[in-house]
Amino acid sequence: MGVVLVEASSGQRRWVLVALIGAGIWAGITLNLNPTQLIPSNASIAKEFLVHAFAPALNYESEVPPGTTPLVMKAIHAAWQTVLFAAATMGISIIGGVLLGFLASSSLMIGTHRGIARSVGIAVYGTTRLLITLMRSVHELLWAVLFLAAFGISQLSAVVALALPCTGILAKIFSELIDETPRAASNAIHGAGASPIQVYFFVIAPQAMPDILAYSFYRFECALRSSAVLGFFGYPTLGFYIAASFENLYFGEVWTYLYTLFFLVALVDVWSGKIRMGLQQ
Repeated sequence: MGVVLVEASSGQRRWVLVALIGAGIWAGITLNLNPTQLIPSNASIAKEFLVHAFAPALNYESEVPPGTTPLVMKAIHAAWQTVLFAAATMGISIIGGVLLGFLASSSLMIGTHRGIARSVGIAVYGTTRLLITLMRSVHELLWAVLFLAAFGISQLSAVVALALPCTGILAKIFSELIDETPRAASNAIHGAGASPIQVYFFVIAPQAMPDILAYSFYRFECALRSSAVLGFFGYPTLGFYIAASFENLYFGEVWTYLYTLFFLVALVDVWSGKIRMGLQQ
């Protein structure tokens, strides 16, 4: 019986994969995607840009006033600003994700209640699910545009713009991790009289913590990239200096900032990997 189920499951996955590939091909044809569209209109500029990938700038490619911060130090400072934006975003998002994840968990809000409490739990569950869907449906860059128009350029508006969709995504993932957590221990504690909140924080959350941390680190990497892109809106992250150098065709400087971002994300990836390995031991 188990073999039949495995084969059926494999067959279903195969057909899902085929359907996704077919949908991708159909979408490409509908959009008239053509590889020739990737051929640059100005081959010399494209070539110069790619050549500088092997020779990033260590000094400014233009005349700068005496006392200007060295290019490498400016890249490091921009990287630090990028980390600060990402860290502030994750600080808000994890708190919001944990709280909303609790309210969006069907097993906690619905499965542990009876009577009127169950009806209230269903209402809270549905409302929370709708809220986190709204939060993650709008991309962080669109939130940034909206907040920029409403409040102007400020660090708080940028962090909130990044945190809104990130909180929605974390809440969805956390709620699913909660629902997939084995229920033997939590049912025993709940049967002994513990409230859903006590069950969540003292039984379920510790069990799901390795997966929660692993996904949180992944979202931190995403927050780093989004923070860098915020620079294109005028915030002092790596994207701000990438955009400025690119507009002036200082491709060596562009690659210096890009490699700084590459190194930053790789560093976070190595760091998070070591922490996850430590939790699994």
